[in-house]
Amino acid sequence: MLSNEEYIRLSLELNLFFMRIAKEHSFFMETAFGINDQALAQQADALRCQFSALLSEAICLADGLISPEVLASGELVTKLTLDSERASGYYSGIDLNSELTQQELSLGSSPSLPNPVMLQQVFELNQRAIEATTALADYKSTLLQNVLSCRTFTFNYPLLIDHILREARFYLKMLTTLQNRQIVDLKRDIIDQEAFWNRIMAEHAYFIRGLLDPTEEELFETAHRYGKEFDKLTKQAQTMTEQTTILPKLSREAYEATVGLRNFKTAGTEGLIQCKIKMIALPLLADHVTREANHYLRILNAFTRRLK
Repeated sequence: MLSNEEYIRLSLELNLFFMRIAKEHSFFMETAFGINDQALAQQADALRCQFSALLSEAICLADGLISPEVLASGELVTKLTLDSERASGYYSGIDLNSELTQQELSLGSSPSLPNPVMLQQVFELNQRAIEATTALADYKSTLLQNVLSCRTFTFNYPLLIDHILREARFYLKMLTTLQNRQIVDLKRDIIDQEAFWNRIMAEHAYFIRGLLDPTEEELFETAHRYGKEFDKLTKQAQTMTEQTTILPKLSREAYEATVGLRNFKTAGTEGLIQCKIKMIALPLLADHVTREANHYLRILNAFTRRLK
């Protein structure tokens, strides 16, 4: 069973990462509807505002209670998040509340001891996160069904909607595990995380490929190559058993591939902000997928240390 300190820290770290991800998922859906589907856009906007409020609460609770590794990982915010938010807000006309980003950039890791009041606050935050994420997952699931049956049109790929639906369900699974104070089995967790995130990284590469202007041939080929590389890693993780002796090797391969893809995404974010890449994507989408790669790299680093 997790200690109170572990429960609080792990909960806040998970929420700081995924609440921002969920907020941005809502934004990406909101901006992709036509005039006839503004009711759907308004629902997405309400979800975005709900996750903004939850993220604000998580930030207020988190100062001094999360690990230096998370703060340094670039999974919460990057050096490009503010600029990508400002540019994406300008393009979309939607206020993305960059004050939250500035607050996260100011978070510290000076040790602070949790207390019973904090324990209850985090528990209640997790419960509200479960409720909000369930609503978000339901919204995504209905949208995907309607898109696939040609009842709704959106400029987002159906695969992208399915992709972010899986992320919402993954977040819910981890929140539920925390609320039950469960300690996960290390090898099983490594296999599950790698199977999940390798697939996510592959799809990121394919989304980048599909959003590039046809003239960006070199970037297209690079994205395609990363997609195929992560397809292979995904299959390896999905067929792995707990008896495997090659798990450390596969984790190292996933780490090296993710570093390369993360750097490619970072360059893409900079290129979009500076208007040097021709692509039908908001800069915030590029920063978003960069942060997910940074999150996965931290997880892989932690696994490598624990497997030694």
